[in-house]
Amino acid sequence: MNWGYKICIVYVVFVAGITFMVFKSSDQKMDLVTTNYYEKELKYQDKIDETGRVSALSANLKYEIQKDQIIVYFPKDFSGKNLTGKIELYCPSDEDKDLSQDFSVKDSAAILKITKINKGQNELHISWQADGLKYYTEIKIFI
Repeated sequence: MNWGYKICIVYVVFVAGITFMVFKSSDQKMDLVTTNYYEKELKYQDKIDETGRVSALSANLKYEIQKDQIIVYFPKDFSGKNLTGKIELYCPSDEDKDLSQDFSVKDSAAILKITKINKGQNELHISWQADGLKYYTEIKIFI
């Protein structure tokens, strides 16, 4: 076998390898953090202000994971006040595992129902409103 055939074989193997990699990578699922990231970026200063209000509270939010639910307890600053908001369980690795639930409570905890598919690293995004002020916090959790 002369050098011409050997170079041709190496070239064909290289092209086949690159073609295989292109087809294999096209099967990979790539989730963006959010589908409307540009709109959210424009409103990000509001999130910074809401997060600042949370850090000014007398205590942090507490959470508890029980069987199939996450219970979020609000600080004493909100006792006797009506709270309305939204709890989101954000899974960075898979958009299909994200959960979201609205809540409206007074002197009680907010509850988010979870399923077995939410096992692993998640983020708890909690936004709520009390007395006309909006609050927002993110908590990294492991289920």
